[in-house]
Amino acid sequence: MRRLPPLTAIEAFVQVARLGSIKAAAEELALSSPALSRRVQALERFIGKPLFERRHQALKLNADGERLLAGIAPALDAMSDTVEAMTSGVELLRLRLGVLPLFATQRLLPRMGELKRRHPELHLDVDTGGHGTTRLGDGLDAAIVLAREVDPTLYARRLDRNRVYAIGARALIEGDNPVTRPEQMTGLTALLHRDMPETFLQWRKAAGHPDLEPLAIDHFDSGSLMLEAAAQGLGVAFMLESHFEAAHDDRIVHLFDVATESDYSYWFACRPRALQTRPVRLFHDWLVETLVAD
Repeated sequence: MRRLPPLTAIEAFVQVARLGSIKAAAEELALSSPALSRRVQALERFIGKPLFERRHQALKLNADGERLLAGIAPALDAMSDTVEAMTSGVELLRLRLGVLPLFATQRLLPRMGELKRRHPELHLDVDTGGHGTTRLGDGLDAAIVLAREVDPTLYARRLDRNRVYAIGARALIEGDNPVTRPEQMTGLTALLHRDMPETFLQWRKAAGHPDLEPLAIDHFDSGSLMLEAAAQGLGVAFMLESHFEAAHDDRIVHLFDVATESDYSYWFACRPRALQTRPVRLFHDWLVETLVAD
């Protein structure tokens, strides 16, 4: 039998190739960055050529790396699927789902009882760690992501269309100097999600003030924390209409009566072949049916 490189080196290479970062891949594999680098370097020595273009903190596959990834990633995914099937048991179906915490809290978990009643054999491992689409087939079977568009090599189904809202504390519209006009944002802090950096630009254009600048801009990587910050009066959160409606929080209000179509939508995404597996298909069909019904 032809000698093969260590599986740990192959796994390290695939993780780095998909995440584009030694640090991110090391976190996924619970390794130190130097240990992961050594595994990748060991594979490059085995192959006899470099597989990445190294750019400061980021790594980008070169042509040889692309060819190797295309050849071995499907085999590694198939191995993972087989092991998962062998260890999960015949009666139990398991889906490894990546999902943003706010979507999980507002729209997924409240409906999980219905999914469990319909498919009691289906169990979900929920991962809110981010990097949703880059980890498909390598730790995740499917993901629900917030994006403008999804990699065309993946299967993707848009789950909604939304509008951008300015969301603030109810106290802002009360008192002697209520906040009622968009121009008053010059004295307020805008709260933006790192995955939706252009929401304020879209909103200010719709408000008729394309050059409007807030007092400051604070960035968050958690929608739940953004809503809480807005409720506490720390700023005005520029988020989606569905985030506001699903919050059911009397402390916050939709400010300025301005809304505009958002470029960002929630998507269900998976690798095309994953859609043929029963856990992914069951969850996909239930999710789409449920959200359409809403």
